[in-house]
Amino acid sequence: MTAKLPPSASVALPTRGAMLHAPAADRNKDALCDLLRDHAPQTGRALEIASGTGQHIAAFARALPDLYWQPTEPAPDRRDSIDAYIAEAGLTSVAPAAPLDATATGWHKPLPPQDLIFLANLLHLIPTEAAKLLITEAALALAPGGTLILYGPFRREGVLTSDGDAKFDAELRTADPAIGYKDTVDITRWLSDAALSPIDRIDMPANNLAFIARKP
Repeated sequence: MTAKLPPSASVALPTRGAMLHAPAADRNKDALCDLLRDHAPQTGRALEIASGTGQHIAAFARALPDLYWQPTEPAPDRRDSIDAYIAEAGLTSVAPAAPLDATATGWHKPLPPQDLIFLANLLHLIPTEAAKLLITEAALALAPGGTLILYGPFRREGVLTSDGDAKFDAELRTADPAIGYKDTVDITRWLSDAALSPIDRIDMPANNLAFIARKP
């Protein structure tokens, strides 16, 4: 599913060869690696939804080398960038980027059960129904005992808690009224509706949040 986005969303600039560089990915990758070390399984299969440029998954694979990572990304140029980052780093625990659209019904069906599914900075860029479907499909894709981690900016109990969040949310909704920040109350409900528990909410740098949920 493609939404109309403002220029401030999902910035990625050309760098070396096929590689793209997202400044935001550099800023938050260390905090996300710490999050995964603390809350992700340390072995098994790990799926990253919307891997973007590949900067994140290259860092994650170094931080958690005993997980076997599957990056995914609908855009061909970003899949090329992901594969270029992995090749440059010489990482053998990362599969080639796959063209998965996590807003499409049934995307979990071809996948083997996943011990970890990670998603960063996508839910505010897609419509509400697509976000609900993504969570439902992710729950189906998880192995028993598997972990789902959602990271990004959220409306907190109906409130945008910083001027920057209010500005960005307004830019998103101006570009496409169907998108924008999702509310923590809704995320908690959607995770529960997908039979995932317990649901932990963790404060992250730059006013972001992480939700940690597990499949029984």
